[in-house]
Amino acid sequence: MCDYVIQLTKDAGKIHPGNHEKLRTAGFDDQAILQITLIASWFNYINRVADALGIGRDDGLV
Repeated sequence: MCDYVIQLTKDAGKIHPGNHEKLRTAGFDDQAILQITLIASWFNYINRVADALGIGRDDGLV
């Protein structure tokens, strides 16, 4: 799962069906794979928004 999330974070365009099959082999069903993908993607999105706005930095907008 961690390898999948790292690949999703680094370059989601390189995710292929083989990545999903590895997760299935590790015991994750399709619903779990969807949840892993949605949660990791949401955190990536929120972190990029925060970084772009400087949230948590002294020079940020907020």
